[in-house]
Amino acid sequence: MGALSTIEKLGILADAAKYDASCASSGTAKKNSLGGKGIGSTEGMGICHAYAPDGRCISLLKILMTNHCIFDCHYCVNRKSSNVRRARFTAQEIADLTLSFYRRNYIEGLFLSSGIIKSSNFTMEQMVEAARILREDHDFRGYIHLKTIPEADPELVHQAGLYADRVSINVELPTDSGLTRLAPDKDARQIETAMGKTKSDIVEMKDAKKRFRHAPRFAPAGQSTQMIVGADSATDADIVGKASRLYDNFRLRRVYYSAFSPIPDASAVLPLKRPPLIREHRLYQSDWLMRFYGYAPGEVMQATEADGNLPLDIDPKLAWALKFRERFPLDVNRASREELLRVPGLGVTAVNRIIASRRHRTLRLDDIAKLTVSIAKVRPFLIAADWRPLTLTDRADLRSLLAPKAEQLELFAA
Repeated sequence: MGALSTIEKLGILADAAKYDASCASSGTAKKNSLGGKGIGSTEGMGICHAYAPDGRCISLLKILMTNHCIFDCHYCVNRKSSNVRRARFTAQEIADLTLSFYRRNYIEGLFLSSGIIKSSNFTMEQMVEAARILREDHDFRGYIHLKTIPEADPELVHQAGLYADRVSINVELPTDSGLTRLAPDKDARQIETAMGKTKSDIVEMKDAKKRFRHAPRFAPAGQSTQMIVGADSATDADIVGKASRLYDNFRLRRVYYSAFSPIPDASAVLPLKRPPLIREHRLYQSDWLMRFYGYAPGEVMQATEADGNLPLDIDPKLAWALKFRERFPLDVNRASREELLRVPGLGVTAVNRIIASRRHRTLRLDDIAKLTVSIAKVRPFLIAADWRPLTLTDRADLRSLLAPKAEQLELFAA
């Protein structure tokens, strides 16, 4: 078979990268090339494919350096025993592609991951070299996210952080037993050791930056990780507990969740069907509750059903409120901010506006309706100047009343 063209390689390696969800570019330091210095920017917008949590539109060239791999993780389409078409970019080719796409305003940065070819150290060296070419040879000031390899030499991972805005290491699966069974070449302790070293490097470099003006920056957008959902028997309670420990131990910016997707020639130990995508969505919602709404991990776990999984028909915040109805209703004119954040249907922005508004006047139900998408979801849990839910909060059928109604999609809907 002849050598693959750049377009053919791009088709293979961009498609292979789609399974990695951890590619948001929020949190990076703002850099630009105004004044004729350097090339690229993290401030602009190109042809966008996603939005970061801070609302900025992002577009990244998201590829693997290679989909060759010496590992044989059962859930991975690029495992060594998989019968897929293989391709490989050199470090120079990746740098050239990134610059070419950026100059055409297609992207604002690079997300680079890779299978393991030859060895972990060799692969990590090539990824670092691609970032080095961009930063040093071309003074590229756009966003770079490098997926680092925990089995690689710590010094190589450190070099990755000197060039990248964000680095990440996938923990892969929520439980150590699941990782041992489905990814026999990987070690949970080794992964966490690498994450711990990256955390200490980030802290050390931030401290150095405060004391020395020209100290090098190190992964200013922090580190993140990803967990596969539904490939093993781990429950949502297991996943929430794992995510909480990762946030606490390694100061992660984000934990991403990726619903397991059946792959060609799959191993017999894997499920035959993927989990419902709504399960992945519920885990992101639970993650949001811990990060922005003040819920402890144990409280999110209390929202799970008897099987340890979050309900699919309602969101985790509503599920928790229905289990702890004795906490409600709350007086919107008297309750604390922390209490109001527990009210289903009220987001952080709405709660902040309520706190600001009630300083000037007593709030009525119509005032709350202007701040939320669904006043029907809020009414059972709030008291306003002209509203009391009476027995509504305690109704046995309240869950069915508040759960979103299933709708039949129309093929030719406008």
